[in-house]
Amino acid sequence: MHLLNLGILAHVDAGKTSLTERLLHSVGVIDEIGSVDAGSTHTDTLALERRRGITIKSAVVSFAVDDVTVNLIDTPGHPDFIAEVERVLGVLDGAVLVVSAVEGVQAQTRVLMRTLQRLRIPALIFVNKIDRRGARYEGVLDALAERLTPAVVPMGRAVGLGTREARFVPCAVAPDVLADQDDELLAAYVDGSLADDRVRAALVARTGQALAHPVYFGSAVTGAGVPELIAGIKELLPAADGDPEGPVSGSVFKVERGPAGEKVAYARMFSGTLRTRDRVPFGPGREEGRVTAVSVFDHGTDLRADAVPAGRIARLWGLGNIRIGDTIGEPRKRHGHFFSPPTLETVVVPGPGTDRGALHLALTQLAEQDPLIGLRHDEVRQELSVSLYGEVQKEVIEATLAEEFGLAVGFRETTPLCVERPLGTGAAAEFIKKDANPFLATVGLRVDPTPPGSGVTFGLEVELGAMPYAFFRAVEDTVRETLTQGLHGWQVADCAVTMTHSGYWPRQSHAHQGFDKSMSTTGADFRGLTPLVLAEALRRAGTRVYEPMHRFRLEAPADTLGALLPVLSAARAVPETTETRGALCVLEGVVPAARVHGLEQRLPGLTRGEAEWESAFEDYAPVAGREDVPERPRTDHNPLNRKEYLLNVTGRRG
Repeated sequence: MHLLNLGILAHVDAGKTSLTERLLHSVGVIDEIGSVDAGSTHTDTLALERRRGITIKSAVVSFAVDDVTVNLIDTPGHPDFIAEVERVLGVLDGAVLVVSAVEGVQAQTRVLMRTLQRLRIPALIFVNKIDRRGARYEGVLDALAERLTPAVVPMGRAVGLGTREARFVPCAVAPDVLADQDDELLAAYVDGSLADDRVRAALVARTGQALAHPVYFGSAVTGAGVPELIAGIKELLPAADGDPEGPVSGSVFKVERGPAGEKVAYARMFSGTLRTRDRVPFGPGREEGRVTAVSVFDHGTDLRADAVPAGRIARLWGLGNIRIGDTIGEPRKRHGHFFSPPTLETVVVPGPGTDRGALHLALTQLAEQDPLIGLRHDEVRQELSVSLYGEVQKEVIEATLAEEFGLAVGFRETTPLCVERPLGTGAAAEFIKKDANPFLATVGLRVDPTPPGSGVTFGLEVELGAMPYAFFRAVEDTVRETLTQGLHGWQVADCAVTMTHSGYWPRQSHAHQGFDKSMSTTGADFRGLTPLVLAEALRRAGTRVYEPMHRFRLEAPADTLGALLPVLSAARAVPETTETRGALCVLEGVVPAARVHGLEQRLPGLTRGEAEWESAFEDYAPVAGREDVPERPRTDHNPLNRKEYLLNVTGRRG
């Protein structure tokens, strides 16, 4: 029996969870199909998911199709929970991308397909809701080819569109898309000698290489097209690989808390076999932990097991400090982030009777489950901030804190998460016992700008053997921590920091006495001095604040353009292209991320409810059109103010 780890992906409301329910019913895992509207689905287990009718957390359920065991992972469709999708993509062997036959290709559909192609994950496309009024066939196929990928291969036709009798009629695979990628196939196609079995073999091969995407039409509600989709999943998507006898290597894509508060890790094993009571290293620090229990997914539930082999997904107990994204056992190549980071931030305000300590603990646990939700603690103002993808996520956090932790909270206005980039090169240095340096350390640093997207790097222009390695590590760690707050309080991105000077006093002691701190350098000296030096280097380099920008596409009636343009201008949106298509007008351009939510709320009233808007993060751009540069309150000891910093760190004013 071979394994397949399958993801179900879609834009919100395309019918992804309903399709999951239909699949489970069709293969005999469940006797009754759950309803999203009624809150009775099997994969949306959170009370909040059932009440709101959206998927928030990924869920795993297993079923068998003949000799194939499928671990099916239902993922969120709403863009505010894209971080949950990101973690799942790294453990998939294949995917089904769900598209609505009524709405067609939407913003999230395009983002997901681009990512599937970038990661070379084989994917089938299921066009859902053919029974709904307004369902289309040719129009959706054209949109798939135009806006997703030209390598779409229709597996049949949809007939009876818009009625309960709508169904999917399979037909022979047209070889034209496949022949475009294979000269021998093209030659056989031209001379008329191309056999159906050869076309089918080519389809299996191209689909497995993520070079072709078979398209099925159907309805999760009526079951039309679902048997054909199941047959396609079995035939066209590749099985999970991995050597059960190899070194243990797995990846954690989800962490939850058990009834007793213990951590439970969801992991995909790529190599080896992990057994109960095994000790394994995990995470970047390679901490060791003992696996105390294992459960694997089988026939709609998870069952306790003694071991989990390569290719399978399991729940693991006993790894107390495990985090999402950690590698278990042998490290694997990391792909980095597939989607943009959160671009919004809000302050969490405790409600009446809410203890700040309990709130901090609860938010820390939520951040464990979603690492891209950054938690920021301002000790001076006693404030907690979280980073977000959107307003819906804020509402979900509020409801989760109330229902799971009994904490009432509110939020301040959502603000954009900006970044700072150096304008030029700046350098600074402080030497032991010179220039009122109270630390027994010498540190010199230079900051250089690097290309956008390159991140932060740390290098040395001093000999690595000039002082103990632990001191160099203390400097690098402190540099990275200090760069989370630049001259204006935002994270400093895209720069190279180089250590140009170093010095220390070796461990000393008086005769017949112990260690004398007043004569000997410790790591604390480097951790204390580095922020002062780096802040001065940044001050000399100068920084510019960049705000997150979304690329938007707006389709609206042409006669509403006069009302739309002033609103777009007021939101600092910049239309770059304008195209008229009959009675419709299509605008594409960029807009600050902070203005997207407000525009989405105003567009229906400006366009008689006929506007189609899609947007996604594209890049950061210098803050323009404002006299005041946005500032972010600092949460550290403020190395930009030497007296204040030294008073807080050493109790001296320098």
